[in-house]
Amino acid sequence: MKTLYPLIAVIILFATVSCNKKSEKREEESKNVSEKGVDELKITIDSSGIAAFYQAYPKLLKFQNDVLALYKKNKSTQLWLDNKGIVEFANTLFNKYKGLDQEGLEANFPYNEKISPIFEHTSENKLSQVDTDLMITNLYFYYVQKVSGIDEKTTKSLEWLLPRKKVNYQIFSDSIYNKSTISDDKKSKMFSQYYKLRDALHQYREIEKKGGWKTIEVGDDFKSLKKGDSALAVGQIRERLFITGELKEDNKSLVYDDVLAEGVKNYQSHNGNTVNGKISSEHIVEMNIPVSDRIKTIIANMERCRWIDPALEKGKEYIEINIPEFKLYLIRDNEIAFVSAVVVGKVMTQTVIFSGMMSNIVFSPYWNVPTSIINKEIKPGIAKDKNYLAKKNLEWNNGSVRQLPGKNNSLGLVKFLFPNSNNIYLHDTPAKSLFERENRAFSHGCVRVAKPRELAIELLKQDPTWTPERIDKAMHAGKESWYTLKKKVPVYIGYFTAWVDRDGNLNFYKDIYQKDESLIKLLTEE
Repeated sequence: MKTLYPLIAVIILFATVSCNKKSEKREEESKNVSEKGVDELKITIDSSGIAAFYQAYPKLLKFQNDVLALYKKNKSTQLWLDNKGIVEFANTLFNKYKGLDQEGLEANFPYNEKISPIFEHTSENKLSQVDTDLMITNLYFYYVQKVSGIDEKTTKSLEWLLPRKKVNYQIFSDSIYNKSTISDDKKSKMFSQYYKLRDALHQYREIEKKGGWKTIEVGDDFKSLKKGDSALAVGQIRERLFITGELKEDNKSLVYDDVLAEGVKNYQSHNGNTVNGKISSEHIVEMNIPVSDRIKTIIANMERCRWIDPALEKGKEYIEINIPEFKLYLIRDNEIAFVSAVVVGKVMTQTVIFSGMMSNIVFSPYWNVPTSIINKEIKPGIAKDKNYLAKKNLEWNNGSVRQLPGKNNSLGLVKFLFPNSNNIYLHDTPAKSLFERENRAFSHGCVRVAKPRELAIELLKQDPTWTPERIDKAMHAGKESWYTLKKKVPVYIGYFTAWVDRDGNLNFYKDIYQKDESLIKLLTEE
């Protein structure tokens, strides 16, 4: 656990004197105690005592090296006990641990039956002073690990390659001592979406306490409902949308009226559906997902937010793409400057979750055909038709195959490069009809942009010589040309199946790559 070493100095600072703001007071108290002839409490906790502790409590063994280093720095003396008993910092830590549920985490410390009696006066602590101090220290390491999120090695195994947030242990220690959660008035501590999802979690847990929502019952032959229709299911849908806020009131009517149509449109816009006011069988299936499952989805995405560096959203200009949402956003000065629908990778050729720095825009690009496509499609095509290459506007190029620039080029009329080992980039496409679909996972991994011309115009505002007219000319030149951006633009490709938008609306998106279940399992296992 090398990543936990930075907190050693923090623990010493806070645990030995409770808090830097009270250090002088405690020193004075210690001086007074000594003058009265009462020795200051000193408990020796050395390597042998620590080794014995982990023999008795092996489920905490992963913290041993950090604990050894911590006590060594503190001259092999206790951290959490003084003449009066447990220091205030320790009590606050335990309260924080007990409140992990509010952060979407389970308080499942491996030796909960040992740690609780230390702080809960209803039962007697039977641990020695040495083991008491060590148990609290391990609780601290456990707590910091929990609120910091799953470790980077594990997130990489989950194919999450965005840069991980650097954990600031001083923040956590301050938060614990001041008896506050990671407070909303200091949101720089966490990616801001975390706090929005935490509020949504509390809202949905309240819904769950009230019984959630009832199953909407339709027959096996159900196809759709539209404005003007009348059915028992209409009343059930109305009640369902009222519970989650898409409808402001429930008039109990069984007729699909204008009020319900607007509520349905709200629902569709918050669930990645085509907004048309009509209810299909797929919508009924979605609405019938239990509130307990929606809560799990929120918790999984809160965990993803723990991995994001809050400095990301402080950038002056950057692009963010949420794969399950099929949307691209250009953010400038903390405002949405541009939005476009996108097509992402198929399940078998998933778009990678990572980041890069956009450096070039290529107009009228060639498409260098991947070897896999050459072997699977082009070579068999040539074998059947000697004119195959010409018909597809392809040509051999140094032993490989490329498609010539033009409106039928697979990359369209422009592409946007942010060099990376995954060979992923943004580009135009001649297959415009795909953007009209709800599920837009069709590519080989790259991201196709519905409005590439408009994106180029926005990005090139940093260079006024590139007018819309000049951009149009370059896109239709039929000859490849490269432009290097005067200032590189960060690109972040993420994966969030629950997201609170800037209007405060909670949105759910389909887990197209089936990533939520494995993450939820990791969060709930011991």
